[in-house]
Amino acid sequence: MNSESVNYFRNIAIIAHVDHGKTTLVDALIRHSGAGNTGQTMDSNQLEQEKGITILSKCTGVTFKGHKINIVDTPGHHDFGGEVERIMSMVDGVALVVCAVEGPMTQTKFVLGKALKQNLKPIVVINKVDRPGSRVKEVENEIFDLFCSMDCSDEILDYPLFHASAKGGWAAKSGEDRKDITSILDAVIDYIPPPKVNTSSDFTMLVSQTESNPYFGKMLIGRINSGTVKVGDKLSAVDPKGDIVEVNKVFKIIRRYGMSHVEMPKAVAGDIVSIAGLGNGTVTHTLNNFGKNVVIPSIPIDPPMLSIEVSVNTSPLAGKEGSKLTASALKERLGKESENDVALRVNAGDEKGGARKDTNIEVQGRGDLHLGVLMEKLRREGYEMSITPPKVVLKTEGKKILEPIEKLIIEVGHEYSAAIIENVISRKGTLENCEEISTEKQKITFHIPTRGLLGLRSELLNDTKGTAVVITEFLEYQEHKGALKKTRKGAIVSPTDGVCTAYGIKELEVHGSMFVKPGTKVYNGMVIGEHLKEDDIDLNPTKEKKLTNIRSVNAEEKVILHAPRVFTLEEAIPYVRDDELIEVTPENIRIRKKELDPSQRKKLRRDAKNDKSKHTK
Repeated sequence: MNSESVNYFRNIAIIAHVDHGKTTLVDALIRHSGAGNTGQTMDSNQLEQEKGITILSKCTGVTFKGHKINIVDTPGHHDFGGEVERIMSMVDGVALVVCAVEGPMTQTKFVLGKALKQNLKPIVVINKVDRPGSRVKEVENEIFDLFCSMDCSDEILDYPLFHASAKGGWAAKSGEDRKDITSILDAVIDYIPPPKVNTSSDFTMLVSQTESNPYFGKMLIGRINSGTVKVGDKLSAVDPKGDIVEVNKVFKIIRRYGMSHVEMPKAVAGDIVSIAGLGNGTVTHTLNNFGKNVVIPSIPIDPPMLSIEVSVNTSPLAGKEGSKLTASALKERLGKESENDVALRVNAGDEKGGARKDTNIEVQGRGDLHLGVLMEKLRREGYEMSITPPKVVLKTEGKKILEPIEKLIIEVGHEYSAAIIENVISRKGTLENCEEISTEKQKITFHIPTRGLLGLRSELLNDTKGTAVVITEFLEYQEHKGALKKTRKGAIVSPTDGVCTAYGIKELEVHGSMFVKPGTKVYNGMVIGEHLKEDDIDLNPTKEKKLTNIRSVNAEEKVILHAPRVFTLEEAIPYVRDDELIEVTPENIRIRKKELDPSQRKKLRRDAKNDKSKHTK
């Protein structure tokens, strides 16, 4: 076959805003195609199951009516946009999944925009149409308006539209019988074009993902662009500059079929496969026949917007809960992660002044969720570390300093709207639009600096009793908006080492909300709560009730405490202040002061006040 379509292949990505049943739809397609019904799900990662979202793109395949259909399940959250961007070169079409209740969101536009930039043909699936409150006709119109706003051609606007219940296992066009979900697979065959490839030319494949296999080691995943590859072939991995990184033989070729992995003796252009044998190859590298160094351009990746600094844990409790404690282990692990996650940038520190220093490792990512998930992954692998407060990645244009601005959409009840507008405006946000979406809810749109969003989501959810829907989308870089008003209260800091007691915590609760409970180990300089006032305060949570031989009325009084505030890493990263660190271990997430010595902290605060007074004069 020479320069013609491989008619038995179809490659499609399933995209959606966050999830909204997207993964359930993929699982249903696998089940109804006959590719397996093991009860497993595509979101098999522990963090994905806990958070209920897709974090990593995953490939699988089914065979339907004599056609091989490769399916890629992608994340929908903006923070994991790098996963979306790098797989778009692997597919020829997308299935856009939209919730019948919520309709298209801001991030629906984000993932759809990535697909349309690559001229991929869409199929639209309105999911959850059997759910109470579904508004199918309105959502159909909103989806069409979304496509029109992106200047789509008439051919793209003539997309197939399905109503579906992925949980119920059916999909159908309007007015058709609701039998099963295979009508979507029929549409993939009829509507999505086969890949245009050349099987007679030299083998080339752009690596879009990597994974670790317990038996075969590192696997390079991608769609074969041209030619064929067989087990035993000698291949070279070429970086984007055209330099050969590695030469080695193909050890295994694996294609995923449903939830199973199938070993193949050879694979041809158009198929999405995993190849073992080249341990140094990684994402954006091109695999070639030995002696060739063709470079397949990869899709440009949006830049990171937030950065944190990661270093070894230096607290008094360091080394007691983790097994991987050194700076070199952290640098090596973060370096490997940046090879696989194209949206992540890692800058390791250098040696200074002739002496070895454990300098911080700068890690840049898309947002607090992106960075929080990465750090959570590391702590579950046994790493201990300290994390600095996040900073926005700024740009310079001449003498101007530019910062990222995001579009913030909040859907909330009328009774909360005034307080929310005041909160966002205090963070340098500007009100762009406010519209009624029902008799009970409003949709409020702002433009706000990315740094103004740090910690805002949790505040909004607390202030609205969890009823607010918060959606963000990167807009553009604009001139720096100036200093933000301090939004967080002061910290309650432990002045001593020891173990918290119920008696000690009870006395402290009048000063603010607590982060610790009886039995928690604390140390001098550890943040144990949030003060009601702006300034920090040192209070001892380890006090014990003095025992006497005098019986009183209150002697047997039961101590009742409020539940402590427990942080996840995504919550802790935007919460900490400039003079604090997050201590991360496999067992605990603690907040501490950078300077543990209380006298030194007072000196630093005094010096900061003096500097501020000098600048204001």
